[in-house]
Amino acid sequence: MLRTLFVKDFAIIDAADVHFAAGMSVLTGETGAGKSLLVDALMLLAGARGDAGVVRHGAERAEISAEFDLRALPAARAWLREQELDDEEQMRLRRVIRGDGSSRAWINDRPVSLAILRTAATFLVEIHGQHEHQALLSRRHQLAVLDAFAQHDERLQDVARSAQQIAAIDRQIAELSGAEQGDPDRLDYLRFQHQELHKFALSGESYARLVDDHRRLAHAATLLAGSQQLIDALDSDDDHSATSLLARSASDARKLAQVDATLAPVAELLESAGIQLVEAINELERYRSAQDLDPERYGELDAQLARLHELARKHRVPAHELAIRLDELAAEIDRLQHAGNRIDALRRERESATADYTRAAKALSESRRFAATTLATRVTGLLRELAIAGAFEIRMEARSDAEFPAAGRDEIEFVVAPNPGQPGRPLRKIASGGELARISLAIEVAAIGSDEVPVMVFDEVDAGIGGATAEVVGRKLRELGGSRQVLCVTHLAQVAAQGHQHIAVRKSIAGGQTHTRFDPIEGKARVDEIARMLGGVEITSATRSAAKELIAAAR
Repeated sequence: MLRTLFVKDFAIIDAADVHFAAGMSVLTGETGAGKSLLVDALMLLAGARGDAGVVRHGAERAEISAEFDLRALPAARAWLREQELDDEEQMRLRRVIRGDGSSRAWINDRPVSLAILRTAATFLVEIHGQHEHQALLSRRHQLAVLDAFAQHDERLQDVARSAQQIAAIDRQIAELSGAEQGDPDRLDYLRFQHQELHKFALSGESYARLVDDHRRLAHAATLLAGSQQLIDALDSDDDHSATSLLARSASDARKLAQVDATLAPVAELLESAGIQLVEAINELERYRSAQDLDPERYGELDAQLARLHELARKHRVPAHELAIRLDELAAEIDRLQHAGNRIDALRRERESATADYTRAAKALSESRRFAATTLATRVTGLLRELAIAGAFEIRMEARSDAEFPAAGRDEIEFVVAPNPGQPGRPLRKIASGGELARISLAIEVAAIGSDEVPVMVFDEVDAGIGGATAEVVGRKLRELGGSRQVLCVTHLAQVAAQGHQHIAVRKSIAGGQTHTRFDPIEGKARVDEIARMLGGVEITSATRSAAKELIAAAR
């Protein structure tokens, strides 16, 4: 559940720290007071796009954070462990949006991307906006609502997986068919290229050795002369060679060490250096004797490198990757030579994949049909409680726009007969705004509980209704609060009276600045707020009595 929500320098809120209780919490206040700002803040914590416009005027940044209790959410705790974001049994979400529009996000004090923040929010909160019924007019959204209600993710995945497999096979068949029916001379051309490369191409390692040999022969004279100069400098017959100087120095150090033993290590180092110097001279002599001034060999290597570079330009690959290109040519030749056999095998694979798709799509359709009947029955019952005496149904028919749709072969339509005896009409063709709002609310309430999201937010979803219908809506939301934490922004007294917790949103102006407060109210203050919602600016004893009756009835 949501424990606290902290908002700072967000829109007209300078600072607010709101604590929420279990059950149903209602937020009420005058129009423009900022009731929906907490919903907007939660949406930003859920990964919605934010811009500089949400930053309070005069502030550098807006800051939003919330703390959720995860003790009843094992899936959320497991996900946090997988992401290495776990912190006992809670999740803290934080987001900062700067005045330049950039933003940063954190989970349990660790920086995360917005994508990770969105994923985290799916375990925590579900937000229903006041224009939710507009989304329900879309047949695609209707299908998503039905699938969520049915909770058949595995069946959806089976269908999507089979559809992807068929599409992949079809692409391979098309490529092979095009190759088989393409230029008849292409196979001969590829064979010629392969034969040419097979004669000259070297592996990456062999090419590197060739380059080294070529470089060494190109500089053979310089290497021979240079190595001889080093030998002469290190070991000549005069007394000024490095070996003579080092030998005398070692001898002198040994004599001094006989007087002062602390110089013994110096003598040992000089003697060791002398030994290493002799080894270096021997290595130089061996290197020099191994070198060979062979102009003919150099010419062969030079010609071979030139040919490799020519082939590299022709095939548009680096010279050291010619062997890789050779393998690619071999694979393409094999594919073209055996295209017919491969197409036959792919067609057999497609038949099997098609059978798998048909089985998966049929199972999905059956699950949808069963869920549609159950959901329609629930919605019809709720509509009667919301003073709509007609019936609700979900029609299903086969799609005609694709052979193997990834979402299955079903198209659905939410259909409503608002009055008994009238034919059903698609929800998208219902003209009355208030009627549409009630129908949409019934669908939402009936479909709620299809997942384990612990916090459900309703932002004025009761717009367009009133009277006894509003009281029914309030009772339904309160019932929902028995198994979920419900946050409801409302302008209806009948709904507000049903809340287990009541938060009044107040706006004031001080020092030329607008300030918004979120005050938990109970007792007389709550009665006065409900009375205000019932009777307007002037609160009378009659409206107070009515407010008390509404609160008492909710209990």
